[in-house]
Amino acid sequence: SRTAQLVSACDRVQHYGLHTGVGRGAPEIDIFEVQAGNIKANTGNFLKMPVGQPFMSASYQVAPGRLPRPGEGWWPAPGQWYDNLTAGTNTSLNIAFYGTYNHFLDDTDPAGQDYWSDAISFNRQLNESHFGQFHRYRLEWELPDLEEREDNNFTKTYGYLRWFLDDEFVMEVDGVGLNSSGTGSEISSEPMYILLNTAISSQWGFPQKCPSMCPCKKYNCYGGFQETCGFSEGFCDLLKEAPADYKINYVRVYQDPNDPKQKVGCSTPERPTRKFIEAHQHKYKLATDAKPLKPIQNGGAPCDPKANGTLPQTCGGETRGICQQSHSPPTCRCLDGWTGPHCMNPRGFDDIVWDPPESIEDLGFHGPMLHWPVVVLIGGLLGMLFVAPFVLRRRRRFFMGYKQVRSEDYERRVAA
Repeated sequence: SRTAQLVSACDRVQHYGLHTGVGRGAPEIDIFEVQAGNIKANTGNFLKMPVGQPFMSASYQVAPGRLPRPGEGWWPAPGQWYDNLTAGTNTSLNIAFYGTYNHFLDDTDPAGQDYWSDAISFNRQLNESHFGQFHRYRLEWELPDLEEREDNNFTKTYGYLRWFLDDEFVMEVDGVGLNSSGTGSEISSEPMYILLNTAISSQWGFPQKCPSMCPCKKYNCYGGFQETCGFSEGFCDLLKEAPADYKINYVRVYQDPNDPKQKVGCSTPERPTRKFIEAHQHKYKLATDAKPLKPIQNGGAPCDPKANGTLPQTCGGETRGICQQSHSPPTCRCLDGWTGPHCMNPRGFDDIVWDPPESIEDLGFHGPMLHWPVVVLIGGLLGMLFVAPFVLRRRRRFFMGYKQVRSEDYERRVAA
């Protein structure tokens, strides 16, 4: 859909520093989404799949989607899905969900505005240990390089995405398959951020038809039939058990310093965003926000002077922050090199700012070059212009016969 994308590759003219022929969006790469439960492979919703619950789903969301496309629950026929997809051990193409059809209530031209979005995903079988122990989930993201240069042997590369679980290969999406689909999708080179959340779907992420005699308007695992009938099998059993904790030991990002394609920043030469966001700030903030991006809070969070260890309650410990007992209640003050409300995060920065704010010189205006003697001369002339009116006024009064009266003479005359 040409009109559904705000900045489309179909646009002939791009302002705000954007590049022509380059569509802009917010791609989604899901390192993992986990679905618990006891519906086994080749049964129920997974009747035609060799992987059942519990599993992790690794996926890449792209749009617009391709046509023709397979029906949900069915394996794709030749030409219905993307090529160059590779699955690892105990992994299966997720045929239960291929994506969604996007229709908006204010559409004036559904044929031109509605579109499919595709979920290219594979499910990896999990077991009980994945819910009670730490495991390592990894994504390798190789950017496309579509310029033919001498340093890449004049060969285009389309990039790839590869997922791993405890260093075991899960799946790969090769950019060659996206390029050959004819939809314009590619391995993303957009600046992106990492999001960690515990969002829970009432249908395990797989939209299903509402069961008969069920209104599917209100969902409550502790309610009656009309509030529980719309949930997927096993969903409420999970929530009624002991509270679930989502524990993360670490998140690490590695880049190749010798690869010019790998950059850090929200506005890079290949994908500039700063000017566009500055011109459309209302799209990226709430009415109460002063700017789209809020500054990182440095200290100020409540702390416990009696706590020990590297904890938020201790402001990160002795090397990161101090719990100020003089405040009521006690609050954190971060030491050099640390930031965040509880001083738990290293103070980071970008080594290179690819798109710095513009100055007046960037707009083509350059003021005169002045040497210091000229500056002194101009300062002297300005001083003379400031003092001259006072000197002239006094000289005029002198020639007119006015004399200055001393303050004591004035006081005697007034007393007389």
